[in-house]
Amino acid sequence: MKMEISGHTQMLCLIGSPVGHSGSPAMYNYSFQKLGLDYAYLAYDIKEEETAEAVKALRLLNVKGFNITMPCKTATLACCDELSKAAELIGAVNTVVNDHGKLIGHNTDGLGWVRNCREHGFEITGKKMTIAGSGGAATAIEITAALEGMREISIFARKDSFFANAETTVEKIREHVPSCTVNLFDLDDQEAFRKEIVDSDIFTNATRVGMKPMDDQSLITDPGMFRKDLVVSDVVYNPRETKLLKEAAAAGCKTIPGIGMLLWQGAEAFKLYTGQEMPAQEVMEKYFAE
Repeated sequence: MKMEISGHTQMLCLIGSPVGHSGSPAMYNYSFQKLGLDYAYLAYDIKEEETAEAVKALRLLNVKGFNITMPCKTATLACCDELSKAAELIGAVNTVVNDHGKLIGHNTDGLGWVRNCREHGFEITGKKMTIAGSGGAATAIEITAALEGMREISIFARKDSFFANAETTVEKIREHVPSCTVNLFDLDDQEAFRKEIVDSDIFTNATRVGMKPMDDQSLITDPGMFRKDLVVSDVVYNPRETKLLKEAAAAGCKTIPGIGMLLWQGAEAFKLYTGQEMPAQEVMEKYFAE
């Protein structure tokens, strides 16, 4: 069924820079057409310093909602009238819904990771995770995992400019989700790294290690750290199967590739906009197949 633009068509869009490479317009417009929804999705190249002006314009145009990519995720926070708990704690917004003139900011990145785990048969509630990373993706996963019922999280981060961000994340979880035990370690402390992974249900790489051109690298250098009841997930999706995931699979671990997080964070935003489930399996086959 071919959808035609009309005077009733509602607009959604992506803002950030660069956006020319984004697959979001194709993914969303395909889903709208598939479900017979009268929406259209575009992408606008917006620099960080232009964020407030762009959001003001989108509010004036009464768009149904919009996604935000780098470098505008943090700047969009101050432009929202209301924030979800996750967005508030993560300190970044990647989805805004226009609710009758009220702009509500959400962050679906962490939910994308949680849904990816669940789609692969791993339920995070009551589990312990060891995770490496202190950047945006790591923060979203750590905060959302705590909010979604993770029992314990051991965060490993390098003592660089992002370490303070990891310290802040730990403080936020302890204050707002006291039911989740959370601790922070230096990623260079290999003894602690090994000990925490041995005691965990899942290990997650939320760093860039494994991404091209670092695709010959893995944070786990000793395959003996893998065991068959350990689940291993990665946020890296290029390559689809990182060295970490290859070696984990060879050791008998269940593995969860990062491409699913990308798909499901978009699907979560789609549901916020439309109230319907994105035809995710078809989108995966059409736009995310290798």
